[in-house]
Amino acid sequence: MNRDRTSKYLKISQEIISQIESGILQPGNKISSENELINEYKISNTTARKVLSYVENQGWVKKIKGKGTFVINRSKEMHLNRILGSFDAMKESFRNNLIKEGLTPKDILLEKIILNEGISINVNNKNHVIEGKVLKLHRLRYANDVLMKDETKYISMTLCPDIHLDEMNDSLINLYEKKYRIHLSDIQRTISTKVVDPKEKENYFGNNTPMAVFILGSVASNDRFETIEIEYSLYRGDKYSFTINTKPDLL
Repeated sequence: MNRDRTSKYLKISQEIISQIESGILQPGNKISSENELINEYKISNTTARKVLSYVENQGWVKKIKGKGTFVINRSKEMHLNRILGSFDAMKESFRNNLIKEGLTPKDILLEKIILNEGISINVNNKNHVIEGKVLKLHRLRYANDVLMKDETKYISMTLCPDIHLDEMNDSLINLYEKKYRIHLSDIQRTISTKVVDPKEKENYFGNNTPMAVFILGSVASNDRFETIEIEYSLYRGDKYSFTINTKPDLL
């Protein structure tokens, strides 16, 4: 009986590890909880607990109190994958995504200023305007002390009047919805690329040779077609890949 229990928890553990190794479960993905394992495999809570402990002790996942158990990033190159086209994915903050992947986030705030006369920016060959006061937020975003993202965002203070007082550790989309009761109806995101030269002005990546970066342009609007946020961010090309998530009913 004990041998059967031992082999069962190891078998389930190896199934989970195999899903991680094959890429079915990606870094940052949440794995089955204790109760879900009990229901799925018809096992006891003791066996389910042993499964989660084993997979964590083997260095594949990390338990975060109150949130669940997540696949961590074991890649020596620290390669990250992010999803475009998924609203749920966008609501996850940069910081929380890194924590779930077992990485240590750090931000350096370069600029947090109020532009009193609004902003007009071209994104994907289209001009976008935010009228009234605008908060400009420029942050360098790190994982394990490696600069991953050079992020600049412009946020409407007409729609989010006190946003400059917020700490902004959570996803800004969550902040718009929860604090300012804004219903986002349209988010347009574009990806392009460029090569950053080491001597280029305002290049913070510290690269010694020319390096490819992804440029993410994003415009978020509410149901009254008012622009809430414009983003222009640079992602390290050697650290990121992007997955397109398209719902079947949009095809």
